[in-house]
Amino acid sequence: MSEPWKKTVAELGDALSSGRISSVDLVSMFLERIERLNPRINALVTADDTALAQARASDARRAAGSPLGPLDGIPFAVKDNILTKDLRTTWGSRVYEDFLPGEDETPVERLKAAGMIVLGKTNVPEFTLEGFTDNPLFGPTRNPWNLGVTPGGSSGGSVAGVASGLFPAALGTDGGGSIRRPCGYTGLFGLKPTIGRVARTHTLPQVLIDMEVVGPITRDVTSAAMLLAAIEGAHPGDPRSWLPAEPGRETPLETAPSALRILYVERFAEAPLDPVIAESTRAFATRLEALGHTVTPGGMPFDIGPLNAAWTSIGPAGLGALLDTPEITFDKASPKYRAMAQGSRAIGSDRLFAIVDLIARLREAAARAFRSVDVILTPSSAAMPWAIGTDFPPEIDGQPVGPRGHAIYTAWVNAIGHPAVNLPAAPAPDGMPVGVQLVGGHNRDWLLLRLARQIEAASPWARNWPAMASD
Repeated sequence: MSEPWKKTVAELGDALSSGRISSVDLVSMFLERIERLNPRINALVTADDTALAQARASDARRAAGSPLGPLDGIPFAVKDNILTKDLRTTWGSRVYEDFLPGEDETPVERLKAAGMIVLGKTNVPEFTLEGFTDNPLFGPTRNPWNLGVTPGGSSGGSVAGVASGLFPAALGTDGGGSIRRPCGYTGLFGLKPTIGRVARTHTLPQVLIDMEVVGPITRDVTSAAMLLAAIEGAHPGDPRSWLPAEPGRETPLETAPSALRILYVERFAEAPLDPVIAESTRAFATRLEALGHTVTPGGMPFDIGPLNAAWTSIGPAGLGALLDTPEITFDKASPKYRAMAQGSRAIGSDRLFAIVDLIARLREAAARAFRSVDVILTPSSAAMPWAIGTDFPPEIDGQPVGPRGHAIYTAWVNAIGHPAVNLPAAPAPDGMPVGVQLVGGHNRDWLLLRLARQIEAASPWARNWPAMASD
């Protein structure tokens, strides 16, 4: 099989089923790539030494005529804030440096049950609260398209590994854009599911209330859909996962949706936006019209200003709760996060309650807005990726911005709990990827995937690779 690292999850599944490659040979090839290329980007930080044994078990199942399904024998990687049984999960912090979970988190458990093979854990920023990927345990992760800039965060290790062909898929988490923005920076497809679509049990402390979800990171839409099909569904340990059946859930992925009402929001009020991203997003809106959808330019149909103002209080409040957690030593955290946690004590219960109530009101407003809109199109990020060693771009389009200036397009989606995807759009003149975001109605994940597949079929992107992937 020629260059299996370039194949999608679906293509690898076909190759395994037909006997054109074995799982052992496939995993060995990816392990060789990791050994050779990972030192340049630092995507995988903890290897699973049982990967080849997992592959041998998969090959034995196929030889016996009893594979576990279309994903059996295909490797993937897991973000280092998702628990993996007997495999270190550090959350990017010395607080959890030696933490060896006794159970898999539900989505990992489900992918293993589908026969997928864990290659290891991917790098994250400490406590996954940053838009870049760096931490005191493992150092920075680099963007395969330009090793001098960040792949974003907090799923930076996951996207860097998929984008460079170290593994064909990864699990990420998205609590404020942590799948969508990094996928936009690396030319990948990423899904942030509806809250509850992917059940979560056996987790690290949820410092972003209920807004952080687990989703797939892949090169193409079909592969992401295959992973979602394996990890979605109710679990008795997660009441949020008992969603009603999505209308049209069984409609084939290749069936394009009927003409959708798409609201195109290029920018939020006067917030600066990189002109390259603006131009790419406008061109994407034109592509949607060409596919038969009704695209209407406009502003946000509900006010997200109060949420943006409150956002920087949510993560610190979650860290503040860790201060009194007896089974950990929070003093091992980096000074920045110790200060953040201590400072959260000044927020007050009234302020935190007001934020929770604000999120509830925002969810009501979004439900009303999506009665007349099917999808909202925005950029995935306001800025292109920035230099390694810098926490955030200090200015965008010549205007000074703060730490969240680049991230304004994504967190509101986490707050309302709706599904959203990042899709690659027209790249920048220098070849760097640019991503756009499509946000669907609540519990309309599969409709959004069918729309994404329609767009991908008209303008494929999965064969675009950074130069270093071929080294």
